[in-house]
Amino acid sequence: MKQPENDNSVLAIESNSIEYVAPEARHGKPADLFTLWFCTNVAPLAVISGATSVLVFHLDLMSAIFAIVAGQCFGALFHALTSAQGPLVGVPQMIQSRAQFGRYGSLLVVGFTTLIYLGFFVSNIILAGKTLHTAAPSVPAPVATVVGAVLATLVGVIGCHFIHRFNKVGAWFMGGALLVGIALMAPRLDAQIFQQGHFDLANWFAMFGLCAVWQISFAPYTSDYSRYLPTSHGFAKTFAYTYFGTSLGTIFAFLFGVLAVSTGHATDAMLAIREQTGMFGYVLIFLFLVNIIGHNGMNLYGAVLSFITAAQTFRPHWVPGRSVRVVVSTILLVASTATALWASSNFIAIFLNAIFALRIVLAPWVAINLIDFYLINNRHYRVADIIGSNGGAYGSFNFRAIAIYLFGIAIQVPFMEESFFHGPWASILGDADVSWMIGLIATALACYLFASKGGSRSRRNGPATAQVLASAGVSSKQEI
Repeated sequence: MKQPENDNSVLAIESNSIEYVAPEARHGKPADLFTLWFCTNVAPLAVISGATSVLVFHLDLMSAIFAIVAGQCFGALFHALTSAQGPLVGVPQMIQSRAQFGRYGSLLVVGFTTLIYLGFFVSNIILAGKTLHTAAPSVPAPVATVVGAVLATLVGVIGCHFIHRFNKVGAWFMGGALLVGIALMAPRLDAQIFQQGHFDLANWFAMFGLCAVWQISFAPYTSDYSRYLPTSHGFAKTFAYTYFGTSLGTIFAFLFGVLAVSTGHATDAMLAIREQTGMFGYVLIFLFLVNIIGHNGMNLYGAVLSFITAAQTFRPHWVPGRSVRVVVSTILLVASTATALWASSNFIAIFLNAIFALRIVLAPWVAINLIDFYLINNRHYRVADIIGSNGGAYGSFNFRAIAIYLFGIAIQVPFMEESFFHGPWASILGDADVSWMIGLIATALACYLFASKGGSRSRRNGPATAQVLASAGVSSKQEI
């Protein structure tokens, strides 16, 4: 892996793809993770999702606020714990899954994750096109869709360093714009608004779950953006900046949506914002458009790394670099844009329902990931064995972990409450879907009880990182 001298330049295309980031190539500050996850979550979908607490779940204002804050703070724990793995391991999240499931066993999780990435990428292409067309009606919707897709792809191609800088600047603009919007809408708050809606346990938990799963859905790629941090920054700072950035940004956006529909007469959150903020509403639309493009660049970046991870599984000595990322990004751009242009007008609603249904595969994965890394392996993995041709200590398949993962999926089925399926025990808490929580807890317990601590493959028991990388044939000069 070669690190060019200008690789850290904002507009330089990232030379790394899925390789281990050597200590001499590490840079950055944990504080960068705060702005990254704060800005990423101050997005239109977050605003719309927050509004559902009032429009769909009919909670009163205080119950809605409590559900949002509690759910985001709970879910952010998983988000931050996976992010904190980045500096300690130095590889992308999906490559790291080989340590839990084996070299080839990890392909199951990589496949599900890639599907989620691409689903959100296509959905956000459509959303960006609609937003651009709304802001500039003279731009035809198909043209706006293509423009949004190309710009998001450019963000993803340039890579991690640009994404960090983009969000570092964007955090100030998005945060400031929402504060102005709140100042314009807050005078409409009155006693009657606080009396609207009511507390209902099932609906409260449904909103809590939506917020928690929102955070957990980021877990498959959080360490992709923290792996460049020096190991010396350790666990605590990485965890803290990620936790507060992602939780505060999302709470801010969700509550903005609640305020908009509570103080306005529209049942559409974005329409309510435009009606109540006057001319400033156009500024918000523009900033939301830029935010969608930046966030979608992250979706593409993750999808590309997942595709390369899957391919490299079968070619262990292949060291993909920037040219591979550019080619794969271009292929995904063409395929995804074609899908977005072909899709029906209700594609986003249909596909997002399918994506959120895939939380059934995320809950057991994140449980296994965290239990294995923090409790079984004591925050250490043998990086050379993760990228080695035969999986090293982790093997080709970890059948025990795979069995626990499938158990975590299966145990959720009776509790599922989806548009396409109603489990026999789905009404255990009214209409709230508790399946993800069941899967999370059951998988964590099974992983802790049945994964042998005696079989821990801690990196502390092996040679130093530089030595094991050398033994695996990974040179700091390798480049595609």
